[in-house]
Amino acid sequence: MTDAKPDDFARQLVTLLDVEEIDTDLFRGPRLPGAVGRVFGGQVIAQALQAAQRSTEAPKIAHSLHAYFMRPGNDDYPIVFRVVRDFDGRSFATRRVIATQKGVPILTMTASFQIPEDGLHHQDAMPDVPGPERLMNEQELRAGRAAPQGSPPPAFSRAIEVRPVEPALWALPEAGPTVLNVWLRAIGTIGDDPAMHRAALAYASDLGLIAAARSPHPITLFDPRVQGASLDHALWLHEPFRADEWLLYSIESPWSGHARGLGRGRIFTRDGRLVASSAQEGLMRWRG
Repeated sequence: MTDAKPDDFARQLVTLLDVEEIDTDLFRGPRLPGAVGRVFGGQVIAQALQAAQRSTEAPKIAHSLHAYFMRPGNDDYPIVFRVVRDFDGRSFATRRVIATQKGVPILTMTASFQIPEDGLHHQDAMPDVPGPERLMNEQELRAGRAAPQGSPPPAFSRAIEVRPVEPALWALPEAGPTVLNVWLRAIGTIGDDPAMHRAALAYASDLGLIAAARSPHPITLFDPRVQGASLDHALWLHEPFRADEWLLYSIESPWSGHARGLGRGRIFTRDGRLVASSAQEGLMRWRG
């Protein structure tokens, strides 16, 4: 797709996250054309969220999800999502989603929905970092040097533009800081459906969390001496946003140990609104 335009990539992302209803509370997530090997974890999370959203009536909207990865997905097959309606209250609703391939579970997720209402408000301040216009994107960094430590798979890069604030720190094989910042946005315009923007952010939120957990150690993300895999993922959606406009993903790792590492993220709009928070624990097994 060398001649593809931004909106071509946007349509591909929307198609990927547009799960098909094949029966009541049963959905099928499409494969990403041309992808091989493992399914990107963010894809499974985003499609599971879409299945949960399709089973929940407005005005309730998703405000949080908690997912566990059990097995790697295979890009050779579509993913089937079964939704269980655990709770429907006046203000909140809860959905449980089981993602399977060839009849075997690969992910379970719970998602909570709430009717919007006002309440007490506070938030963290946005980090003081350069804007995305002053930074190189992933393709430019790859052209000039080795891929950064937190580099997403090619399938991700076709859908989400990534501009690291500290590109050198993402690439260093020696120990670095526990905080990484990256600007990201969907490439092209993905429409005005807020549910799609939530799904697109869920897709993008799988980037960099474990890279931050590895950063304090003298290893790279793809160091063959370390076995790595995502174990779980959580996302809290605080405020409305557009995933096709620049968002700052500020990621830190407060801890690693016992062959696991923890990453936490905060997602801000250009005007400083904290619109989402994330957390992920990943396998970091030293093989030497």
